[in-house]
Amino acid sequence: MAHPIYKAREFSLSGLSGISDRTIEMHLGLYQGYVKNTNLLLEQLEEIASQGQARGTNPEYAEITRRLGFEYGGMVLHEYYFENLAPKGRGEPSQELSAALAQNFGSYEKWKECFMGVGEMRGVGWAILYRDPTTGRLSNHWVGLHQDGVPSGFDPIVVMDVWEHAFLLDYKPSERGKYIEAFFANVNWDPINARLREPARPRAAA
Repeated sequence: MAHPIYKAREFSLSGLSGISDRTIEMHLGLYQGYVKNTNLLLEQLEEIASQGQARGTNPEYAEITRRLGFEYGGMVLHEYYFENLAPKGRGEPSQELSAALAQNFGSYEKWKECFMGVGEMRGVGWAILYRDPTTGRLSNHWVGLHQDGVPSGFDPIVVMDVWEHAFLLDYKPSERGKYIEAFFANVNWDPINARLREPARPRAAA
């Protein structure tokens, strides 16, 4: 591999309401680790393949391949998460998004209630509003270890990290609800609206 395939994106998120700069700095460092590890694992897999050892009976090949889903998923989901945040929030749901939420949940308020309920579930993971590209239906999902629970082929529209590292410097573990309120106070609706119009977006290629 001549150079890393992916590079970490930069996000200007200083001054969020209810989510400290210290938390964001730590969180961005964690994200950068996912980018680094994704590149490293891809390089290792390429080397194993060049040696003719890309076999399911090779424990090293199998473990690295399984690990890649976790690291790659961590990289991608964090990019969606940081992208849909802005200090004090920005914009509002588009008419198209509001109509889709009303059609699938009854109203924006009902969707928000349901989405927050997903985020408050016990365990670590992600609360994500997905769109089925076949039917256009919107649905809330819980994604565990980045790669567990992802509905294949669905488009992520709103992405909220609810791993404890996303809020533990600012709130107690039992105060996840306060963090979720802070998340909504900082939602950047501009990229979210764009995802509904054109879900595909460029990756952070090096």
